Amino acid sequence: MEFIKQTIDLFHKGGPVMYLLVACSIFVVTIAIERFMYYRKVHTNNHVFRNKLQASLDKHNLTEAIQFCQQSPAALAQVAVAGLQASHRGAHVDIAVESAASLAAANLREHLDDLSTVVTLAPLLGLLGTVIGMIGSFSVFNVQSGQPMAITGGVGEALIATATGLSVATLALLTHSYFSRRVNKFVTEIEQVSALVLGYMPAKKAARRDTHEIA
Repeated sequence: MEFIKQTIDLFHKGGPVMYLLVACSIFVVTIAIERFMYYRKVHTNNHVFRNKLQASLDKHNLTEAIQFCQQSPAALAQVAVAGLQASHRGAHVDIAVESAASLAAANLREHLDDLSTVVTLAPLLGLLGTVIGMIGSFSVFNVQSGQPMAITGGVGEALIATATGLSVATLALLTHSYFSRRVNKFVTEIEQVSALVLGYMPAKKAARRDTHEIA
């Protein structure tokens, strides 16, 4: 209980900028929760997925491969199904795969730029709060001459905003770094599945050519 009371006291001593910093911290936590849930939804075992897809493609069973991909909400499955459906329609598979991969990557990177903004903004807000607090502290000269403790105490309170700003920026930076690594992993998996789908096309054409020659 005492800890909560001290935290509230420090918050008020930090000045009005503290409200903005709290808003930034809530914003970062909200993005972290949303991204974590989204990445969990679109994640799948890349090795197992590619093996099952490869098995269907080896049998030249395009319908089975499309149905398998449609059953998965994974990002790489959406890219694969776009290419396979384009192949089924006789459209340009490479263009379909590239477009689907770009859309998937954009969805994966969504809100990460917002975290980068908070990394820069939070220390600036903290510094602004400190400057405002120090201006108020040094104005003590006008009314309390000969009381240096009043000034130094005010400076100490003003630094609360800077410390809070740096803490929020650190939280945003760590969150951004973690999710950026996850996005890079997702993109690598998407590239592997895209190569698998595109590599299937020459084999499919060769199979069709052999069928026509036999006929």
